[in-house]
This record gives sequence, C-alpha cells and structure tokens, in this order.
Amino acid sequence: MPTENAQELLQIAKDAAVEAGKVVFDLYNEGDFTSYQKDDDSPVTSADYKSNEIIMDILQKQTPDIPIMSEESDCGPLENRKHWQRYWLLDPIDGTQEFVARSGDFAVNIALVENNEPVMGVIYWPAGETLYYALKGHGAHKESPSDSKQIHVRPFKDTEKDVIMIAISRRQAREKVMNCMDTERVYQTLPLGSCSLKACFIAEGKADVFIRFGVTGEWDTGASQCIVSEAGGSILAHDFSPLTYNQREELTNPDFIVMGDKNVDWTSIVKYQESK
Repeated sequence: MPTENAQELLQIAKDAAVEAGKVVFDLYNEGDFTSYQKDDDSPVTSADYKSNEIIMDILQKQTPDIPIMSEESDCGPLENRKHWQRYWLLDPIDGTQEFVARSGDFAVNIALVENNEPVMGVIYWPAGETLYYALKGHGAHKESPSDSKQIHVRPFKDTEKDVIMIAISRRQAREKVMNCMDTERVYQTLPLGSCSLKACFIAEGKADVFIRFGVTGEWDTGASQCIVSEAGGSILAHDFSPLTYNQREELTNPDFIVMGDKNVDWTSIVKYQESK
C-alpha cells in the first residue's frame, strides 16, 4: 500500500477500534444491551450496532474517500463494489455469541483491503485491553497494559515431534476438530471464543492452528489475515486455496484454516472433513 499515509490510516483504525471497544465493554459490564436474531439465526446485539455506529462515524469523517464494508451495514451489490480499489472492512463485534454468553472472548475488527487483499489489520480485545495490529510489510504487533512488542508465530523446533496446540471454539465439539487432524501427531487444545482472538493467539505463538467450520463473512477474516500473515502464518480456505475479498456477490467464506509456522507442512497434518 502507499507508504505516505499508511501509518496515518493505521492510527485512525487503532483509535476507532479502541474507542468502539471501550464503549461496548461498558455495555457488556453493565448488561445494557438487547439481543436479536438475524435472518440466518446468528445473534446480534444493540452493542454490535453501537460499535458499528462509532467506527463508521470515525472512518467516514477522517477518510471520506474510502468506502466501508461492514457486517452490520448494507454492503450493496457486487456491481457497485467491484470497482473499489481500497475499502475498510469491519466486524464491529467478532464473537457476539461470546459477548452474550459473557465469556469476554470478543473483539472489534477493522481491516483495510487494497486490490482484494487485506493490507492492514486491527483487532482490539476489550476484556484484555489488548490491541493487535499489522501493516503489510511492517510485521505484526501487540499492545497491552503489560507489554508492547512485535509478535511472531511459534517456530517448530522439530516439525515431526513438536506438540501442536489447537485453538478450538468453546461452542464446538472437540471431536469434530480432532477428526480432521493427523492421528500420528500429538495435540493439546486451547478453548477460546471469537475467530479473531484465536487467530491472534496463533500470531503471537500461543497456539498453532485453528479450523473454522460454518458460515463466516469476509469481515471475520480480513483483519486476522493481515496480522497472521505478518506474524509468519497464513489463513487459507479448507482446501488450502486463498480466501477471496469482494470478488463475489455473497460475502461469505468457506470453512477455513488458520496456521502458524510456514515451515510446517500443514497439508499433511490437517485432513479437513466437511462439517455434517
């Protein structure tokens, strides 16, 4: 992406994510939100809409020439979107189910996409007061009350013998994931909530792989993809093909895999089986 305003745009995204995150965390702590069901039966809350309102307002005021695509707004038809060379991609609350369940495992996601590729990712985890972010070509970073550093995926010392840490959903049967893993390896599991937090844990070396089954949107992976890639990992579709952005009418993802150390042959470890 052009370097002349990259850091400025990154700061705008970081400020927007933190501001929205702090507001929704107050709503979370106070229980001051209303839950709804979308047409696809997925949950949404008044806090999602509030976060969306805050982020949209900041981005529209500070970057009026950059269009915005959000889970909680009408994105319009592909005919209108396909000419966007650069746009913001938002998930105002990733992990709404965790927000409602009060696990604390939810985050605010903001990505910048250029030429159909996420080139900036910002993820704010309100419960941990932690900000993960990345800019293409500049590495992935983490800021928390106790630390501020560049982050990297966990390197494998022995790709044949190292124990593999699998980030797994709190709402998902462990067997479903383990059925997709090579039986010759040794695994541990780390239960977590939102997709983006699992991806961030892989980016900072706390986990090695995550398989996501079920419907997600491009806003669920945009910010994560940039952060994981800059940390030395990758996010690919279940068949190890690249994910796409703003190239189809529907903005849904296939099942996907978040992977750490690129020196590992993940195709020999993850034996994806379609969800029944």
